[in-house]
Amino acid sequence: MLAALTRGVSPALAACELTWIPRQEIDIALAVEQHHAYERTLSELGLHVISLPAEPDMPDAMFVEDPILVLDEVAVLTRMGAESRRAEGQGLAAAVAPFRPLRSLRESATLEGGDVMRIGRDLFVGLSSRTNEAGIAQLQAELEGFRYRVRPVEVRGCLHLKSACCSLGDGKILANPEWLDVAALHAFQIVPVAADEPGAANVLRIGDTVLMPSCFPHTEALLRAGGLKVRTVDISELIKAEAAVTCSSVVFELNQ
Repeated sequence: MLAALTRGVSPALAACELTWIPRQEIDIALAVEQHHAYERTLSELGLHVISLPAEPDMPDAMFVEDPILVLDEVAVLTRMGAESRRAEGQGLAAAVAPFRPLRSLRESATLEGGDVMRIGRDLFVGLSSRTNEAGIAQLQAELEGFRYRVRPVEVRGCLHLKSACCSLGDGKILANPEWLDVAALHAFQIVPVAADEPGAANVLRIGDTVLMPSCFPHTEALLRAGGLKVRTVDISELIKAEAAVTCSSVVFELNQ
């Protein structure tokens, strides 16, 4: 059974880390409502949602994808590039420990889960402002023996690799080619986002459905025209905190 680990919206979300967008006023009550709707959508798509309480002293803690990487055999606590966020992983580790053995990255590594795109046994890892070469090397070392192939990808102009591209399944990747080195993805069919929606590449494939924000209608239309089933969620307040649909959950198989 697929599970989605989530965490409530911190009342301090307005003090979140920002790298690529200007700071805006965030309606916390609306952000909470939107996050609940996101969790309900995951449940409606068949996932067992494990919802952890909000962390009032950790503005970014709802973005659970970044501090921990959960694979079939093991979970890896990352060492985040944003130093202010490094305490977030401990609560997630406790939640994941019943399901996976845990490993941890160490100094001088930095790596955030938003930079890791898994497709089968391949882990494409973005070299970004949050993930460095030491982080990629340590991840590869921790996964030695599990038959994963760790493949670096240069990222530019955005926060994480999955800001620039995400798997659509069936050998296709939705991408903004301006934000990454697409040569690293030569084995896949690149589906470009709509030209007027550069931030639309972050999507979450669950079963036969692609989940994406409702604010990218032109990219949504492209996906539907390509025969994909699409479901949208309104995360307008969360986007002000550099959120996307993948970063607010960790999806993994419970029965390993």
